[in-house]
Amino acid sequence: MIFDTHAHYDDDAFDGDRDKVIDDLIKSDVRKIVNVGANLATSLNSIELAHKYDFFYAAVGVHPDDALEVNDEGISKIRAMCEEKKVVAVGEIGLDYYWNKDNAEVQKNAFIRQIELAKEMNLPIIVHSREAAKDTMDILSEYAAGKVGGVVHCFSYSPEIALEAVKMGFYIGVGGVVTFKNAKKLKETVEIIPLEKIVLETDCPYLAPTPFRGERNSSLFLEYVVEEIARLKGIDGNEVKEVTYQNALEMYKIKD
Repeated sequence: MIFDTHAHYDDDAFDGDRDKVIDDLIKSDVRKIVNVGANLATSLNSIELAHKYDFFYAAVGVHPDDALEVNDEGISKIRAMCEEKKVVAVGEIGLDYYWNKDNAEVQKNAFIRQIELAKEMNLPIIVHSREAAKDTMDILSEYAAGKVGGVVHCFSYSPEIALEAVKMGFYIGVGGVVTFKNAKKLKETVEIIPLEKIVLETDCPYLAPTPFRGERNSSLFLEYVVEEIARLKGIDGNEVKEVTYQNALEMYKIKD
C-alpha cells in the first residue's frame, strides 16, 4: 500500500483528464493521498477533492510565494478550513529564497502565523523550504513547531539538517528527486535517517522520477521512489511501502 503525502491534483496540468487519472489511482496500489494547498484558492480546491474522493485528504495553507495572503482575513479563512473533517494538516507553508529573498520578512511572518495556527488547531504542518535552511530551522525551533510535528517536504538539504529536523519531531518527505543521478545529498539522507521517519510524496504534477523526469508526475510513479529507497536501505520494497504508509497515518493522525 502506498500513501502519497503531498500532491496537487487540482493543478491545471490535470484539467484535461483529472477524473481518469484519479480513477487509475483507485485501481492501483495507492491507498491514500493528501492534496496540498499552496494558497487560499488551492486550499479550497484540495478540500473539494477530499469531499469528492474517499481516499483523498486535504492540507490547507499558504506557500511563501503567496505570503501576502497571510493577513488577519487570510488566517481566519485558513482557520475555518481547518475545521473541515478531512483537513489533516496546515500546509504547505515555509520559506523560499530561491525565487525571492527580498520579501524574507514577509515570508517569515506568514510562516510563523501559520505555525501558530497549526498549534492552535492541533494539526501537523507541511514545511516548504528552499535555500532557506537556517531561517527555517530557527523558526521551527523558536516557535516549538515540533509540538505538532509534520514533514519537511521535498527535502533538499544535508543529512545533518535532516537528523536535526527528525530530532525536532518531523518526518522527511522523499519523492522523485531521490531517483535523480545528481541527488547525492538526498540519497545520503535516505541512507542515514531511520525508515520510520520517511514519508513518500510526489509533489505532482512536478518532480517526476527517473525515467519520467520532465513529464507530468502522478502517484503511480511512486513505485520508482520505493525501489530507490529500498535499494539505498538494502531492504525489500514492500517494507518501504508498509513502513512509510504507517508513518503517514501517524503523521496525519488518520485512522486506517
